[in-house]
Amino acid sequence: MTPPRRAAIRRETSETRIAATVDLDGSGTAKVATGIGFLDHMLTALARHSMLDIELAAEGDLHVDAHHTTEDTGIVLGQAVAQALGEKRGIRRYGAATVPMDEALAEAAVDISGRPYLAWDVTFPTMKVGEMDTELFVEWFRAFATNAGITLHVTLRAGANSHHIAEACFKALARALRAAVEPDPRAAGAIPSTKGSLVG
Repeated sequence: MTPPRRAAIRRETSETRIAATVDLDGSGTAKVATGIGFLDHMLTALARHSMLDIELAAEGDLHVDAHHTTEDTGIVLGQAVAQALGEKRGIRRYGAATVPMDEALAEAAVDISGRPYLAWDVTFPTMKVGEMDTELFVEWFRAFATNAGITLHVTLRAGANSHHIAEACFKALARALRAAVEPDPRAAGAIPSTKGSLVG
């Protein structure tokens, strides 16, 4: 019997308090409250299009700015995904997706490699989306990739609207992640590496 691919992570610092659960075999449901409206919107889209179930509650020092809360939600979700994957037996490992959002087009490629790396080729035409600084998106993606132990490339192919660009990036990650974490029926529980390990 395949063990449940779920994890719960709690992180508390002087800057944030975050609790999250992730189910890799979910139906795309999300219950997210970060105090940052646009980030809630993006994490809800991430859950829906990855088919991961995500619950996340965050309290952060938003009186300072949104940086700590944004970065730390990436850390916690990344850690939860890594824990839920366990030894990574039987997964497809790789996933890639190109997602349009009106005029924006974003591409994401994922390797659940155990070697954290983010390649980010995305620029935003404005400094903010709603109340969220657009410079924080790379911080979230870097924190997520590092703590999930994945190699992640995100490339913007086209885009003029910052909302559309951010949403295309999150949805591209979601679709690529969905493919990468899926069980491979031909793998028979094997670790998808010639080294026999995906721990870095």
